[in-house]
Parts: sequence; C-alpha cells; structure tokens
Amino acid sequence: MKQELVKLHHARSKKDFPELKLEENEYVELAIQRSRLGIIFIWTAACIGYVSLLIALIFLETNGTHTNVLNGFAKSYLYLIILILFGIITIAALVGSRVYKSNRLYVTNKRLIHHCANSLFSKSVNIIELVSIEDVSFKQDNIADHIFKLGTIRMATVGDETTYTFKYVNTPKDELDAITHLVHVEKEKTKRRHRRPDEEQYYDDEDFDDEMPIPEQQLATTQQSAAAQPFPVQSSSVGSVTVQQTTVTTNQPQSIQELNQALKK
Repeated sequence: MKQELVKLHHARSKKDFPELKLEENEYVELAIQRSRLGIIFIWTAACIGYVSLLIALIFLETNGTHTNVLNGFAKSYLYLIILILFGIITIAALVGSRVYKSNRLYVTNKRLIHHCANSLFSKSVNIIELVSIEDVSFKQDNIADHIFKLGTIRMATVGDETTYTFKYVNTPKDELDAITHLVHVEKEKTKRRHRRPDEEQYYDDEDFDDEMPIPEQQLATTQQSAAAQPFPVQSSSVGSVTVQQTTVTTNQPQSIQELNQALKK
C-alpha cells in the first residue's frame, strides 16, 4: 500500500476514533462491538422491574382502600419506596447500557486495542501487538449462546500465555478471518524486517590486489622501468685483478635476469 494511502487511512481513523492513541501510519481495520441483544436484555430486565412495581402499586391501591389496613402515612411511605425503586431501576439500566457499549475491540494494522469496562469506575485498556498473538478463536459456552448466536472471542499471546477475552459478540466468522489475516501479514513483515542479509565475502584491498591478475600492458611497463634502473655493483680486488659483482634481486622479471646474465658474459 502506498504511503499516501496509509496516511489517508491514519487521518481518517484519528477523526472517527478520537479516543484511540494511534501510532504513526497506524489505522483502524475493524471496530468490533458487543451484540445489541445485550442492550435488549438489560432493558427487558428493567421493564420486568417496572411491571413488578406497577403491580405492587395497583395491589397497594386496591387492597389498601377496601380494607383500610394502611393509613395515609404508611401509603405515602410505600409510594415513596416504589418511586425510589423505579428511579434505581432506570439508573441501573442506563449505566448498564453505557458500560456494556463501552466494551469494544479495535483491530488496527499493528495492534489489538481492547477497551474493557466493568463499571463506571472500573475501566482498563489492553493493547496487544499483532506479532505477539499466537491464536485467535471463538467459543460458545451454553445453549443460550447457540440460540442467540453469541459467543466469546479468545486471543492467546506468545510467551506469557495470557488469554484475552471479548464476550457477547455475534458469531464473528468474517472478523476472525480478518484478524487472522492481519496477524499473519504483520508477522511476515516482522520476519522480513529482521531477516539477516545473505553473507557476502569481502576482501581487503591488499588481498584483492594480490589475487587480481596483472594486465600484460602493465607488466610490460614494469619491465621497462626496471630495465632503466641502474644495478648495484660491488667491487673487490683479488691480487691485481679487479672483479665486479652485480647484485640482482630475485623478484625482478625474467627478462631482466637474462639481461644480467648477458652483462656478466
């Protein structure tokens, strides 16, 4: 993917998900929420509470009026209790809905970001690198999960073997395939990033020059310059005869040695 397109996705993700602290060139691939059935269950339970309070209120009105068991003060006290219970149920439903919807799982091109909330005052953020994920699975524990097609996403990490869970999710077959694919892609990128290059043989300049063959033109030039240099001559007297000895180094070319032999003759 081109760098400009990555930056565009990054800017769009920062705009759509301001609660996330995204890294450079990081963008959101998936945003998984809990099933809406959970909200329905919460408000269904609240409605059951409302109906129970309404039945209690009707019973209080009918029986209390005919039997005159309760005086005015007692009835007012019970009405107040019913009103308080009504408010408590409403607040509990609102808080439960907010906490329920606060649990989200964000899948970026680099990490898994799990926003977990158990209450208004108990929240946590779990960040999992894609390369550290070993297994992603989905499980259903009871009959209700199979009936309503709900379950739990499980994410196991490498090393410390920690398992993170995200509950009350609709059967996320496509989401699981997407997460598995992103994990595989990120691991392949990491392998290529840390892969050692093939070892190459490097030679020192001196060794490399020694192993290189000398061109014929350069050899001829060397021979000519060696022939033009004077040879060291040592003189020694034996009686009345003077002997001149020419010293020739062994590392001279062959043509120079032949020239020295001709001088001796």
